Amino acid sequence: METRVGIALGANLGDKLAQLQQARDLLVQLSSNESTTSSEPTCHLQAPIYHSAPLDCPDGSPDFYNTVIEISYSGSPQQLLEQTQHIENILGRESLHGHNTPRLIDLDILYFGNQTLSSPRLIIPHPELTSRSFVLQPLADIKPELTLPSDICTIAEHTQRLDSSSAPLRVAHRDW
Repeated sequence: METRVGIALGANLGDKLAQLQQARDLLVQLSSNESTTSSEPTCHLQAPIYHSAPLDCPDGSPDFYNTVIEISYSGSPQQLLEQTQHIENILGRESLHGHNTPRLIDLDILYFGNQTLSSPRLIIPHPELTSRSFVLQPLADIKPELTLPSDICTIAEHTQRLDSSSAPLRVAHRDW
């Protein structure tokens, strides 16, 4: 059975656009609907890429490119975590890295259908999803009416409630 899953993509080192494109392409290949050679249109969703200031990162950290995609996935949340970490490694992210340090690529599972999960390695929905504009805004672009499990507000409603004192996001790439 396939599940719709949301994944946040971020990069603040190297060719950020190319890193996000490569990560997207590898994530889309995980979707059984899109890994075939069929000429049918793809069914993944992708938000614009936003340019954002680093949050809770070391001084002097470069700005980020952030976006969100949604794909269909037929494995478990743990299998998806393993595959996203493998993609990070393929794209050059070091396996031993500090918290919030600059990175070539960062992939976070935001939601996994209507499932909830809390383990030492993975929490679904992502615990910071609704408090970070660089995740919430791109998600609102593709799934504004989504209501996360155990929540009563839509993503669009969460976006309206964000702290307006944070640095504004700006679109870096609409079509990528």
